[in-house]
Amino acid sequence: MIAKLSYVNGVSSTPLLGETIGQNLKATAARFPHNDALVCITQNYRASYKEFERQTETVAKSLFALQVKTGDRVGIWAPNRYEWVVLQYATARIGAILVNINPAYRSSELLFVLNQSEVSVLISALTYKTSDYKAMIEDVRERCTELKKVIYLDRDWDNFLKEADAISNDELIAIESKIQFDDPVNIQYTSGTTGFPKGVTLSHHNLLNNGYFIGRRLKYTENDRVCIPVPFYHCFGMVIGNLCCTSTGACMVIPAEGFDPQLTLQAVEKEHCTSLYGVPTMFIAELQLPDFAKYDLTSLRTGVMAGSPCPVEVMKQVQSKMYMREVSICYGMTETSPVSTQTQIGTPLEKQVSTVGTVQDHLEIKIIDPETGFVTKRGATGELCTRGYSVMLKYWNNPQATTAVLDEAGWMHTGDIGIMDDEGYINISGRIKDIIIRGGENISPREIEEFLYTHEAIIDVQVIGVPDERFGEEVMAWVKLKPGVSIAIEELQAFCETQIAHYKIPKFWKFVDSFPVTITGKVRKVEMREISIKELGLEEVAKIKTS
Repeated sequence: MIAKLSYVNGVSSTPLLGETIGQNLKATAARFPHNDALVCITQNYRASYKEFERQTETVAKSLFALQVKTGDRVGIWAPNRYEWVVLQYATARIGAILVNINPAYRSSELLFVLNQSEVSVLISALTYKTSDYKAMIEDVRERCTELKKVIYLDRDWDNFLKEADAISNDELIAIESKIQFDDPVNIQYTSGTTGFPKGVTLSHHNLLNNGYFIGRRLKYTENDRVCIPVPFYHCFGMVIGNLCCTSTGACMVIPAEGFDPQLTLQAVEKEHCTSLYGVPTMFIAELQLPDFAKYDLTSLRTGVMAGSPCPVEVMKQVQSKMYMREVSICYGMTETSPVSTQTQIGTPLEKQVSTVGTVQDHLEIKIIDPETGFVTKRGATGELCTRGYSVMLKYWNNPQATTAVLDEAGWMHTGDIGIMDDEGYINISGRIKDIIIRGGENISPREIEEFLYTHEAIIDVQVIGVPDERFGEEVMAWVKLKPGVSIAIEELQAFCETQIAHYKIPKFWKFVDSFPVTITGKVRKVEMREISIKELGLEEVAKIKTS
């Protein structure tokens, strides 16, 4: 008997949506005009689908009045606000490409993204937490070759909306009629082993269908209300969150600009949310609130947990104490829009915590031997590859990086080590790529290394991830200083704080004279990690993370 191979395809009786994001939103608004579409607690904002669709129309006209054309890049640099969501759909309506900018970015990262994607219009908050966005924009603006206009939400938004008066309904209809569902609509930057972020370019077809089929697996209807505390700049927020809702008629609920466990549970209670999203660390923070028991969460039935594996005890508490008995685990990557596998409602607890579910509808997954490229037998480890409608168009202006991960047969090589069991469930056991995942954020060690190389005291540096109970992994830097030079850790941290995002700053530092290397001179990061775990006393945490 021939052994069963690690290949599966998502057979579905429901066809893919062959329409643009704008067309889909119009159809939903026509079906449920008076239902809540979007609620933002902190901004005291609430809009029905009819009102929300009209607001996206106004913003679309305003952008067109500013000479934004189909294919032009529009940047958004802001935390979770209602304007972010309106802009997401408005850019889609005129065929502009929305460029998501991480709210935690600093000047050097902002400059790179604006120039690499050639953003012509940037819409930004003035500040967020300790970040002065306006000051950073002013710092880089003269070096941004294509940036023509900056609109600040708290200062310019109302005047920006008035620009719509110059554009007629017929003009907007004419623009929308020329947009195809395979056109690019979004660029999201993701860290990679090459160091610099790569601009994942995604189409209407990619994003709309992924949101729609995630919603179907969650059994969303127009009666669902989804609490979205995860960031919009990431696929988790804008696809699993927003597009999942608008394609099914559910309501989007924004609890706060950034994650706050107390405000999240307040929003669930106040808005009678039926679904709640988060990475495992978010659910842990909510469950650990001293006054957790006072919140009425009985309206919840489902939700999405993604970003990192969920400890079994946390899953049990989420299902019992938070009433999310139909919670779903999702796995994927930005390059696949993002979800490739997802647990079905009713999946046994064991499969919920030890696997990332089964292949999503209309997609294909195979596990291959990284050395030979051959499909493995069931139960054997290998690299997980995804093919289908969800695979990105390309990395923006980076054909070399694109061909490195997207093969001639259309398979996206994820770099993740996976195992497929006889039932088709997928387990992710590690990463071929040298990526650190901290609290759901993908961090490129190479990017941090290249930045630290710019410090005058450093001659060499290697960055690794070490296990962490709260975030899954934390960043650690092994630093080799120039001869005769000494520097305090506090000085290195201060150097990082003004230049790179907080989550990329190493928590642990180790000064060394050399690094462990192979016979051929390649740095052995596996050995560095083992040494660090022992020296930091993280053996028990490491056991938990690998059990």
